[in-house]
Amino acid sequence: MQTEEIIITPIGYVRSEQVYRYETPRQGVLAKGNISTIELLPNKNFEQAVKNLNGFDRIWVLYNFHLNTNPPNGRASWKPLVTPPRHTREKIGVFATRAPYRPNQIGMSCVKLEKVEGLKIFISESDILDGSPVIDIKPYLPYSDSFPNAATGWVKSGLENIYEVSFSKKATVQTDWLKSNSKINLVNFARLQLEFNPADSTRKRIVQQENKATSDMKKFVLAYRTWRILYSVNETGKKISVKEIRSGYTKEEMLNFAMDKYGDKQLHKMFNDEFNLQ
Repeated sequence: MQTEEIIITPIGYVRSEQVYRYETPRQGVLAKGNISTIELLPNKNFEQAVKNLNGFDRIWVLYNFHLNTNPPNGRASWKPLVTPPRHTREKIGVFATRAPYRPNQIGMSCVKLEKVEGLKIFISESDILDGSPVIDIKPYLPYSDSFPNAATGWVKSGLENIYEVSFSKKATVQTDWLKSNSKINLVNFARLQLEFNPADSTRKRIVQQENKATSDMKKFVLAYRTWRILYSVNETGKKISVKEIRSGYTKEEMLNFAMDKYGDKQLHKMFNDEFNLQ
Protein backbone atom coordinates (compact mmCIF):
# COMPACT_ATOMS: atom_id res chain seq x y z
CA MET A 1 0.00 0.00 0.00
CA GLN A 2 1.42 3.36 -1.03
CA THR A 3 1.52 6.21 1.45
CA GLU A 4 0.37 9.53 0.03
CA GLU A 5 1.71 11.68 2.85
CA ILE A 6 4.45 11.38 5.43
CA ILE A 7 4.45 13.77 8.37
CA ILE A 8 7.87 14.57 9.84
CA THR A 9 8.28 16.59 13.03
CA PRO A 10 11.56 18.45 13.71
CA ILE A 11 13.61 17.27 16.67
CA GLY A 12 15.38 20.61 16.96
CA TYR A 13 16.85 23.56 15.10
CA VAL A 14 20.31 24.68 13.97
CA ARG A 15 21.82 27.90 15.33
CA SER A 16 24.59 29.17 13.09
CA GLU A 17 26.37 32.30 11.88
CA GLN A 18 25.47 31.17 8.36
CA VAL A 19 22.18 32.93 7.71
CA TYR A 20 22.03 33.27 3.93
CA ARG A 21 22.54 30.62 1.27
CA TYR A 22 25.39 32.54 -0.34
CA GLU A 23 27.30 32.39 2.97
CA THR A 24 27.47 28.61 3.07
CA PRO A 25 30.22 26.44 1.57
CA ARG A 26 29.40 23.98 -1.21
CA GLN A 27 30.24 21.20 1.23
CA GLY A 28 30.52 21.42 5.00
CA VAL A 29 34.09 20.08 5.07
CA LEU A 30 35.17 23.38 3.49
CA ALA A 31 33.81 25.39 6.44
CA LYS A 32 36.68 25.33 8.90
CA GLY A 33 36.50 27.03 12.27
CA ASN A 34 32.82 27.98 12.52
CA ILE A 35 30.90 26.38 15.38
CA SER A 36 27.17 25.77 15.04
CA THR A 37 24.71 24.32 17.54
CA ILE A 38 21.84 21.90 17.16
CA GLU A 39 19.31 22.81 19.85
CA LEU A 40 17.08 19.81 20.50
CA LEU A 41 13.50 20.39 21.62
CA PRO A 42 12.76 20.01 25.34
CA ASN A 43 10.31 17.55 26.93
CA LYS A 44 10.87 14.89 24.26
CA ASN A 45 13.29 12.59 26.13
CA PHE A 46 16.06 13.71 23.77
CA GLU A 47 18.46 13.88 26.72
CA GLN A 48 18.38 10.09 26.66
CA ALA A 49 18.50 9.93 22.86
CA VAL A 50 21.94 11.59 22.74
CA LYS A 51 23.48 9.23 25.28
CA ASN A 52 26.88 7.91 24.02
CA LEU A 53 26.87 10.31 21.04
CA ASN A 54 29.96 12.06 22.44
CA GLY A 55 32.12 9.13 21.39
CA PHE A 56 31.81 9.85 17.66
CA ASP A 57 33.99 12.22 15.62
CA ARG A 58 31.32 12.84 13.00
CA ILE A 59 27.55 12.62 12.67
CA TRP A 60 25.05 12.71 9.84
CA VAL A 61 22.46 15.48 10.18
CA LEU A 62 19.24 15.29 8.19
CA TYR A 63 17.44 18.62 7.98
CA ASN A 64 14.92 20.67 6.03
CA PHE A 65 15.83 23.30 3.41
CA HIS A 66 13.46 25.74 5.13
CA LEU A 67 14.33 28.77 2.98
CA ASN A 68 13.63 27.02 -0.31
CA THR A 69 10.09 28.31 -0.79
CA ASN A 70 8.22 30.36 -3.36
CA PRO A 71 6.57 33.61 -2.26
CA PRO A 72 3.79 34.52 -1.72
CA ASN A 73 2.30 31.08 -1.02
CA GLY A 74 5.37 29.79 0.82
CA ARG A 75 5.21 26.42 -0.90
CA ALA A 76 8.31 24.34 -1.40
CA SER A 77 10.12 24.95 -4.67
CA TRP A 78 11.92 22.20 -6.58
CA LYS A 79 13.58 21.86 -9.98
CA PRO A 80 14.17 18.65 -11.93
CA LEU A 81 17.26 20.20 -13.58
CA VAL A 82 19.75 22.53 -11.88
CA THR A 83 22.99 24.30 -12.77
CA PRO A 84 25.71 23.33 -10.26
CA PRO A 85 27.98 26.14 -8.99
CA ARG A 86 31.14 24.37 -10.19
CA HIS A 87 32.53 21.63 -12.44
CA THR A 88 30.09 22.15 -15.32
CA ARG A 89 27.78 24.69 -16.92
CA GLU A 90 25.34 22.05 -18.13
CA LYS A 91 21.97 21.36 -16.54
CA ILE A 92 22.17 18.35 -14.22
CA GLY A 93 19.35 16.21 -12.82
CA VAL A 94 18.69 17.31 -9.25
CA PHE A 95 19.00 13.73 -7.97
CA ALA A 96 22.59 13.74 -9.30
CA THR A 97 23.45 16.83 -7.23
CA ARG A 98 23.40 18.14 -3.66
CA ALA A 99 21.28 21.16 -4.71
CA PRO A 100 18.53 22.27 -2.27
CA TYR A 101 15.80 22.37 -4.93
CA ARG A 102 14.49 18.90 -4.13
CA PRO A 103 10.92 17.49 -4.13
CA ASN A 104 11.00 16.91 -0.36
CA GLN A 105 13.48 19.65 0.67
CA ILE A 106 15.64 17.23 2.68
CA GLY A 107 19.29 18.05 3.27
CA MET A 108 21.99 15.72 4.57
CA SER A 109 25.37 16.79 5.94
CA CYS A 110 28.22 14.88 7.55
CA VAL A 111 29.49 17.31 10.19
CA LYS A 112 32.21 17.23 12.82
CA LEU A 113 30.88 16.62 16.32
CA GLU A 114 32.55 18.91 18.87
CA LYS A 115 30.63 18.05 22.03
CA VAL A 116 27.20 17.34 23.50
CA GLU A 117 25.90 19.32 26.44
CA GLY A 118 22.39 18.43 27.50
CA LEU A 119 20.07 19.30 24.62
CA LYS A 120 22.79 21.19 22.74
CA ILE A 121 24.96 19.47 20.15
CA PHE A 122 27.96 21.55 19.06
CA ILE A 123 29.17 20.91 15.51
CA SER A 124 31.71 22.31 13.03
CA GLU A 125 32.50 21.92 9.31
CA SER A 126 28.80 22.44 8.67
CA ASP A 127 27.00 23.92 5.67
CA ILE A 128 23.63 24.06 7.44
CA LEU A 129 21.88 27.45 7.65
CA ASP A 130 20.67 29.10 10.81
CA GLY A 131 17.11 28.10 11.69
CA SER A 132 17.13 24.85 9.71
CA PRO A 133 14.74 22.29 11.24
CA VAL A 134 16.63 19.09 12.10
CA ILE A 135 14.87 15.85 11.16
CA ASP A 136 17.28 13.23 12.46
CA ILE A 137 20.83 12.57 13.67
CA LYS A 138 22.88 9.44 12.99
CA PRO A 139 26.50 8.52 13.78
CA TYR A 140 29.03 8.45 10.95
CA LEU A 141 30.69 5.04 10.63
CA PRO A 142 33.84 4.99 8.45
CA TYR A 143 33.72 1.24 7.78
CA SER A 144 30.24 1.48 6.23
CA ASP A 145 29.89 5.13 5.18
CA SER A 146 33.23 5.74 3.45
CA PHE A 147 33.96 4.58 -0.10
CA PRO A 148 36.99 6.64 -1.22
CA ASN A 149 37.38 4.82 -4.54
CA ALA A 150 33.74 5.18 -5.59
CA ALA A 151 33.06 6.85 -8.94
CA THR A 152 31.67 10.39 -8.67
CA GLY A 153 30.15 10.78 -12.12
CA TRP A 154 30.29 14.33 -13.45
CA VAL A 155 31.65 15.71 -10.16
CA LYS A 156 35.35 16.46 -9.80
CA SER A 157 36.83 17.32 -6.41
CA GLY A 158 38.32 20.62 -7.54
CA LEU A 159 40.35 20.77 -4.34
CA GLU A 160 43.55 20.95 -6.35
CA ASN A 161 42.38 24.34 -7.65
CA ILE A 162 41.45 25.86 -4.30
CA TYR A 163 42.83 29.31 -3.47
CA GLU A 164 44.10 30.40 -0.06
CA VAL A 165 42.15 33.45 1.14
CA SER A 166 43.77 35.87 3.62
CA PHE A 167 42.76 39.27 4.99
CA SER A 168 44.85 42.37 5.48
CA LYS A 169 44.94 44.02 8.90
CA LYS A 170 42.65 46.77 7.62
CA ALA A 171 40.14 44.31 6.16
CA THR A 172 40.17 42.29 9.39
CA VAL A 173 39.33 45.36 11.49
CA GLN A 174 36.58 46.34 9.05
CA THR A 175 34.98 42.90 8.91
CA ASP A 176 35.13 42.61 12.71
CA TRP A 177 33.35 45.97 12.99
CA LEU A 178 30.62 44.92 10.56
CA LYS A 179 30.06 41.62 12.34
CA SER A 180 29.79 43.37 15.71
CA ASN A 181 27.47 46.12 14.48
CA SER A 182 25.29 44.25 12.01
CA LYS A 183 26.06 40.51 12.22
CA ILE A 184 27.24 40.64 8.59
CA ASN A 185 29.84 37.89 8.17
CA LEU A 186 31.93 39.15 5.26
CA VAL A 187 34.88 36.92 6.20
CA ASN A 188 32.86 33.76 5.72
CA PHE A 189 31.23 35.08 2.54
CA ALA A 190 34.54 36.17 0.97
CA ARG A 191 36.26 32.87 1.68
CA LEU A 192 33.41 30.84 0.24
CA GLN A 193 33.11 32.97 -2.88
CA LEU A 194 36.81 33.41 -3.61
CA GLU A 195 38.42 30.08 -2.79
CA PHE A 196 37.19 28.73 -6.14
CA ASN A 197 37.24 30.64 -9.44
CA PRO A 198 37.93 34.06 -7.84
CA ALA A 199 37.74 35.89 -11.17
CA ASP A 200 34.58 34.26 -12.56
CA SER A 201 32.25 37.21 -13.18
CA THR A 202 29.71 35.02 -14.98
CA ARG A 203 28.52 33.42 -11.73
CA LYS A 204 29.49 36.03 -9.15
CA ARG A 205 29.14 39.78 -8.78
CA ILE A 206 32.79 40.41 -9.60
CA VAL A 207 34.34 43.32 -11.47
CA GLN A 208 38.03 43.60 -12.37
CA GLN A 209 39.58 46.92 -11.40
CA GLU A 210 41.33 49.09 -13.94
CA ASN A 211 44.99 49.00 -12.93
CA LYS A 212 48.50 48.39 -14.18
CA ALA A 213 48.90 45.15 -12.27
CA THR A 214 50.85 42.36 -13.85
CA SER A 215 48.99 39.38 -15.27
CA ASP A 216 49.95 37.45 -12.16
CA MET A 217 48.53 39.97 -9.67
CA LYS A 218 45.12 41.29 -10.69
CA LYS A 219 42.71 43.34 -8.58
CA PHE A 220 38.97 42.76 -8.31
CA VAL A 221 35.85 43.89 -6.45
CA LEU A 222 33.32 41.36 -5.14
CA ALA A 223 29.84 42.62 -4.27
CA TYR A 224 27.99 41.47 -1.17
CA ARG A 225 24.56 43.08 -1.13
CA THR A 226 25.39 46.82 -0.72
CA TRP A 227 29.03 46.20 0.32
CA ARG A 228 32.15 45.83 -1.79
CA ILE A 229 35.13 43.57 -1.07
CA LEU A 230 38.41 44.67 -2.68
CA TYR A 231 40.93 41.88 -3.27
CA SER A 232 43.87 40.80 -5.38
CA VAL A 233 44.60 37.45 -6.99
CA ASN A 234 48.01 35.82 -7.25
CA GLU A 235 47.52 33.10 -9.86
CA THR A 236 50.97 31.57 -9.51
CA GLY A 237 50.69 31.00 -5.77
CA LYS A 238 46.90 30.55 -5.85
CA LYS A 239 46.48 33.16 -3.15
CA ILE A 240 43.74 35.71 -2.53
CA SER A 241 44.43 38.83 -0.47
CA VAL A 242 41.38 40.78 0.72
CA LYS A 243 42.60 44.37 0.97
CA GLU A 244 39.66 46.33 2.35
CA ILE A 245 35.88 46.73 2.54
CA ARG A 246 34.01 49.62 0.97
CA SER A 247 30.44 50.84 0.86
CA GLY A 248 28.62 50.14 -2.38
CA TYR A 249 26.85 53.51 -2.21
CA THR A 250 28.21 56.56 -4.02
CA LYS A 251 28.67 59.92 -2.27
CA GLU A 252 25.55 61.19 -4.03
CA GLU A 253 23.49 58.20 -2.91
CA MET A 254 24.60 58.68 0.69
CA LEU A 255 23.28 62.25 0.63
CA ASN A 256 19.73 61.03 0.06
CA PHE A 257 18.58 59.05 3.11
CA ALA A 258 14.96 59.25 1.91
CA MET A 259 15.87 56.73 -0.76
CA ASP A 260 16.96 53.75 1.35
CA LYS A 261 15.67 50.64 -0.39
CA TYR A 262 17.64 48.22 1.82
CA GLY A 263 17.34 50.17 5.05
CA ASP A 264 21.07 50.17 5.69
CA LYS A 265 22.35 53.64 4.82
CA GLN A 266 22.73 54.55 8.48
CA LEU A 267 25.00 51.54 8.92
CA HIS A 268 27.03 52.62 5.88
CA LYS A 269 27.32 56.16 7.30
CA MET A 270 28.59 54.76 10.62
CA PHE A 271 31.06 52.56 8.72
CA ASN A 272 32.34 55.44 6.59
CA ASP A 273 32.72 57.67 9.66
CA GLU A 274 34.52 54.92 11.58
CA PHE A 275 37.09 54.33 8.82
CA ASN A 276 37.25 57.87 7.39
CA LEU A 277 35.86 56.87 4.00
CA GLN A 278 34.21 59.12 1.40
